[in-house]
Amino acid sequence: MLKEPWKQSKIITWSQLLLDNYRNLLGYELIERKGNSEEQAKALFFSPFAVASHGTEADPIYNYGNQVILDLWERNWDEFVQTPSRLSAEPILQEERQKILDKTTTQGYLKNYQCVRISRNGQRYKIEDITILNLQDDQGNYCGQAATFSNWSVLN
Repeated sequence: MLKEPWKQSKIITWSQLLLDNYRNLLGYELIERKGNSEEQAKALFFSPFAVASHGTEADPIYNYGNQVILDLWERNWDEFVQTPSRLSAEPILQEERQKILDKTTTQGYLKNYQCVRISRNGQRYKIEDITILNLQDDQGNYCGQAATFSNWSVLN
């Protein structure tokens, strides 16, 4: 089991991509970017708000989740990065989730989204003020989507 994912070169690079895209699309930084790339990757991983992303697979798989996401979704890193992102939504809400992701694809980003998500063990959360954004590499190629939020509450 990977204990310190933020130290992996692939995750350091991905963290920079997340941070760069956030700044480029929204016009401000997601975190204070001080120190080197590894220090920024660690700061993002341990930020007090949730950050997650998935790739471009036909059924997108999570490829990043910070500690808040891992705790909420009740998964360790290795489990999380093998999980289709659609599984964070209850089956009845997966179509709505896909419509929001499609809308984000055409707009570049979406702010103030809210939804209900579910952990691996069935804990439901109401999440508010979500920002979803498209991710592009340095050549402008689409490489996935990310979401960040800091407001959630446990549902019974």
